[in-house]
Amino acid sequence: MRMPRRGLVIQARTRWLLVGLALLFSLVLLMYLLECAPQTDGNGSLPGVVGESMGKEYYQALLQEQEEHYQNRATSLKRQIAQLKQELQEMSDKLKSLQEKKSPKVNGMNYQGTKEQTSNDLLEFLHSQIDKAEVSVGAKLPSEYGVIPFESFTSMKVFQLEMGLTRHPEEKPVRKDKRDELVEVIEAGLEVINNPDEEDGQDEDDGVGNRQLYSENDFIEGYYRTERDKGTQYELFYKKMDGMEYRHVTLFRPFGPLMKVKSETVDISRSIINVIVPLAGRTEAFAQFMQNFRDVCIHQDKRVHLTVVYFGQDGLSEVKSIMESVARETDFHNYTLVSLNEEFNRGRGLDMGARAWEKGEVLMFFCDVDVYFTAEFLNSCRLNAEPGKKVFYPVVFSLYNPAIVYANQDIPPPVEQQLVHKKDSGFWRDFGFGMTCQYRTDFLTVGGFDLEVKGWGGEDVHLYRKYLHGELMVIRTPVPGLFHLWHEKHCADELTPEQYRMCIQSKAMNEASHSHLGMLVFRDEIEAHLRKQAYRTNSEAVG
Repeated sequence: MRMPRRGLVIQARTRWLLVGLALLFSLVLLMYLLECAPQTDGNGSLPGVVGESMGKEYYQALLQEQEEHYQNRATSLKRQIAQLKQELQEMSDKLKSLQEKKSPKVNGMNYQGTKEQTSNDLLEFLHSQIDKAEVSVGAKLPSEYGVIPFESFTSMKVFQLEMGLTRHPEEKPVRKDKRDELVEVIEAGLEVINNPDEEDGQDEDDGVGNRQLYSENDFIEGYYRTERDKGTQYELFYKKMDGMEYRHVTLFRPFGPLMKVKSETVDISRSIINVIVPLAGRTEAFAQFMQNFRDVCIHQDKRVHLTVVYFGQDGLSEVKSIMESVARETDFHNYTLVSLNEEFNRGRGLDMGARAWEKGEVLMFFCDVDVYFTAEFLNSCRLNAEPGKKVFYPVVFSLYNPAIVYANQDIPPPVEQQLVHKKDSGFWRDFGFGMTCQYRTDFLTVGGFDLEVKGWGGEDVHLYRKYLHGELMVIRTPVPGLFHLWHEKHCADELTPEQYRMCIQSKAMNEASHSHLGMLVFRDEIEAHLRKQAYRTNSEAVG
């Protein structure tokens, strides 16, 4: 007797669900074994030279940091196991419903069909949230105030713009839910990389054994931001220590489970950066800039071209001599000096520097002579700018006046020791848009700078707004490897009222932190209190 067709379908579905159930149990067992297996990569050893005298507090802090790391890892695994158990339960429920001869009906509709339709509707809604968000293409915005900036993070720290009076520019996530969130995101990115789909473009014939597997130690940096009505976007970058290729993963959490948007390999080994610096006078600052350029660009990165656009004749010969001296000592000849015998105009200088390049497409970094950057920043510049797709507007960490920050010392420490992300040492310069990485064709396509803007400020905001009005994505995030060194500002009388207000605002914010400025304002009260205390102490001693 032939079995009815419905029975065959139920048997087939039952068989496949049983197979899926077995695979999920195997996955849980495999995760358990991996977690319990001893570490063999040797990363558990304490840093430092053998026999070096280390303080007890140092080792306690290091052990506490490691303990927090493994606690976060364990918490994440427990959460994934709980999710797997929930999925197993759901599959068991489906299995039971399929084994029934007749599915119950609600208001004349098949209940199982209703459940599947609800699941499909939910999935469609989640994908629609991704499509609405600014994940793959840029959104046209009316002004710079409409931008939702990213916050950047590593495996241990978060670099945040919104600080108020209590939070810090760099800190470990205080809230446990935030720590768990970032650990989960990093591990989800690893899952995408180590188990690629066909759409990721990797050859399945290579097999897992020949494919390079990534671990959490290969996570370099990440960015995240939340659109209140859509969800949270994550941009993650991974790299092996001995390679130049980065793995870039985009994830999105549409107020639900994490969903993969894309995964790609980015090779930056041949990406040249044209660092363009407009300059007039300030030869001492330029000598310091060239020292940083020598250490980072020539000795470490080696894929950089320097373009200096100099205004006027005063100091030109000294600047030329500094560049030639560096070229002789390091055998570096990838530089261009453009001389303009006219009044300084930053937009004009950067525009001339961009047009002076005659070798086709190139990634440009618009830089000032007071900016200090690291080799890691140059790689961030390459990873976050893409021709025809996105431009990079990093937020610079601006250092305060060292005479105020280090007032209790005879002289301020060397510049390299001032480069720390502390609340009293500096702030994220989120109102500045002068430092940017973008491709030459994109810059020329939007029309470059507004050359009608004269003097200080304004030209960078105009260019920023042009990109916001277009189709390109604007990546705006604080980066730890980019510093603006303090220098005294002079606001000229020739500036327009708006420019003068911006200049004074910048000058005030550049001097010192809220607490240091408060100490200066109430200095007379503090000194009077100290005198009273000293008088009282002396009186008690005499009595």
